[in-house]
Amino acid sequence: MKRALVIGATGQIGRPTVRALAEDGWEVLAASRGGGRDAGWPEGVRPSRLDREDDGALASAVGDGCELVVDLVAYGARHARQLTALAGRVGSAVVVSSVAVYEDDRGRSFDTQDSPDGFPCYPVPLTEEQPTVAPGEASYSTGKVALERELLAAGDRLPTTLLRPAAVHGPYSPLPRELYFVKRNLDGRRRRVLAHRGESRFHPSGAGTIAELVRLAAARPGSRVLNACDPEAPTVAEIGAAVDAAMGVETDTVLLDGAPPSPSVGRTPWSTQWPLVCDMSAAARELGYVPGAPYAESVRASVDWLVERLTGRDWREEFPLLARAYPELFDYAAEDAWFRA
Repeated sequence: MKRALVIGATGQIGRPTVRALAEDGWEVLAASRGGGRDAGWPEGVRPSRLDREDDGALASAVGDGCELVVDLVAYGARHARQLTALAGRVGSAVVVSSVAVYEDDRGRSFDTQDSPDGFPCYPVPLTEEQPTVAPGEASYSTGKVALERELLAAGDRLPTTLLRPAAVHGPYSPLPRELYFVKRNLDGRRRRVLAHRGESRFHPSGAGTIAELVRLAAARPGSRVLNACDPEAPTVAEIGAAVDAAMGVETDTVLLDGAPPSPSVGRTPWSTQWPLVCDMSAAARELGYVPGAPYAESVRASVDWLVERLTGRDWREEFPLLARAYPELFDYAAEDAWFRA
């Protein structure tokens, strides 16, 4: 039986990835900091504790060798060098990067979105041929590029598929964008405001979609970079409608031209001046990827999970990363004042 090590196994992407590989016939060592186990994993999956920063622990997990390492938490040149140092004992790797690595034709990227230059204006659809920011340690984007460059340079020793997801969604997310609509519905807010006429598009990447791409890449080792997004890129208004349908709720939406009038009114975790829509033809060509369930169907699992997580709990305590990124997300008083004005 082929042996696979999955690093970050109990995370949002890790849970369905472990399940997909196990169901595809892999013997899976599911490594995470806590060493936990997902209830949906087949019995043969072996959970294991692993500190990603411990070089010795990673080498020990690989042991005498394995056909595949899936790294869902790798970041920066150091993590890349950890993996390439094990090249003689690892058949191939699949590593998750991010669409945040891309820059537009004017050098704008995710790193400039809050600057006077604004959000990058990418081609539609965005292919893997688009230039990236320079590698480095200055930001999340530059660190991911450093990771990619190191791994691609060692492709002759360790064939690595790099996957670039966009707005990741699914249960167990530390930054669940769908919370914006779910919480409003739970709070009885039946009227909402969307900037840019609700037409912002920030391509979703379901955890299940990414897991399927990992499964396919595991069967076809190679050195490549692939976008890792859902079959479609719905607008933020369509995302809201999908969440409403999943919750059996009807709402009224006010559509505004242009940017949000304030951080508390009209802004969502998908709100962008220009669309980010990724081309998935390379994944179909390289891996034989066939699009799965549409967003309106796959998002239901996220909605159910969020409803359960929010019951009797403070959203800031449950999702501190989201709260830091969007502190004004549910400033209903400011929104009501805007409506009155």
